[in-house]
Amino acid sequence: MQTPALNFSPRGLYIGGRWVAPAEGQSFASINPSNMEKLADVPAAGEADVDAAVKAAKAAFKEWSRVPLKERARCLALLADRIEENADELALFDAVDSGNAIVGMRGDMTWTADWLRYCAGLVTEIKGETFSQGDRHLNLTRRQPFGVVAKINPFNHPLRFCAEKAAAPLAAGNTVVIKGSEQAPLSSLRLGELCEGIFPAGVINILAGDGKVGSALVRHPDVRRIGFVGSVPTGRAIAKEAAADLKRVSLELGGKNPIVIFPDADPKTAALAAIKGMNMNRQGQSCSSTSRVFVHASLHDTVIAELVSLAQALPIGMPWLKENDVGPIVSQRQFDRVMGFIESAKTEGARLLTGGGRPADPSLAGGLFIAPTVFDGVTPEMRIGREEIFGPVMSVMAWDDYEAMLQQVNGVEYGLTAAIVTNDLAKAMETAERVEAGYVWINSNGRYIGAPYGGWKQSGIGEEECFDEILSYTQVKNINMRW
Repeated sequence: MQTPALNFSPRGLYIGGRWVAPAEGQSFASINPSNMEKLADVPAAGEADVDAAVKAAKAAFKEWSRVPLKERARCLALLADRIEENADELALFDAVDSGNAIVGMRGDMTWTADWLRYCAGLVTEIKGETFSQGDRHLNLTRRQPFGVVAKINPFNHPLRFCAEKAAAPLAAGNTVVIKGSEQAPLSSLRLGELCEGIFPAGVINILAGDGKVGSALVRHPDVRRIGFVGSVPTGRAIAKEAAADLKRVSLELGGKNPIVIFPDADPKTAALAAIKGMNMNRQGQSCSSTSRVFVHASLHDTVIAELVSLAQALPIGMPWLKENDVGPIVSQRQFDRVMGFIESAKTEGARLLTGGGRPADPSLAGGLFIAPTVFDGVTPEMRIGREEIFGPVMSVMAWDDYEAMLQQVNGVEYGLTAAIVTNDLAKAMETAERVEAGYVWINSNGRYIGAPYGGWKQSGIGEEECFDEILSYTQVKNINMRW
């Protein structure tokens, strides 16, 4: 099927409020994973461009950090308005460029606008404290911004992460340099156009390019604070590079997330929760996807039947068509990686129940589609039982011993999310307390602005999507005064 017209061509890198050509004149192709057609030539930043962007952000910080709070909030709210006004266009960009279903990408635009307004409403709450130290003595604290903040983003929420992850630093008075994902870069550069006329030049700078751009940002001496969303290996590399100058980092990393189904659960409800938790509208390419399904042995056969039926019923097709739930994998490299996991599962003895390869529809043969896949008989020793796949692959594990199950649930290096399905409130709360994860769902799914989201263990450092995220982009200064 022909790619819909996007009516957008990248004008360059967005640096210092202007569109500039890359210093080295390099570019790379943005590819539509649904049919492998080239969407656009994208300007590729190099180290000189990183340096120019950071210098522009550093210069702008002097003004932006002194902008009255009311004006800072107004700018964030104006950007929210522009995203809403262009929501359909931006969702189409992300559906075509990343392969994610357009309905989910449309939801991303709503979330992003809401989050920008949330941050705008809280700029006046970035407060310090006072301490009584006796007569003619005052001790007080102030929260002040770091300066230049680097934000490095993944492909699964291209526009949302580009705008959302910049909001908290901006609300706190920092300036930002954003590196969008090289797999889905178009909407990030389009955001630069939406920022024109709202923020002073240099407050927001947007670069495109590969991991070398992110590394150059992390190492730049004038970058004081770093935020990254992505894989654990890349997060470790960023933390290691940032440690050389003791830079503050926040990392929202991968997950190998469990959903635990108890014997009193309704099988249909449980299976539906497992499918929804997999974020199939992003092909399972989500750090929060509940890819390990721990189902009680007494419900195993019934839940498996429901799960397979639901997986097979998911409409697969071009992601810009609103009737489709499952699109293509974002890139050839990621497609090959997911297929490698599927082949390893077969070799290690897991039972393939559905999916496991390209869908039968011949009209999808030219794209990077993988049918929703369910394996049964998975053990914790198998690769698909312990490593993050970042694809539409679910691993079912039966259990009948609660303590042994908990040991398996907690027996991976990740600790981002967990889901629990039961009507037993006591058992639900006990499990929620004992599971090693930063965010736990009980008979529910979804996240809420203002509720902290962050990982334990190798799944991250810091909390996001809440007021604490805004505060994390400030540093505390204590002032001890006597008169």
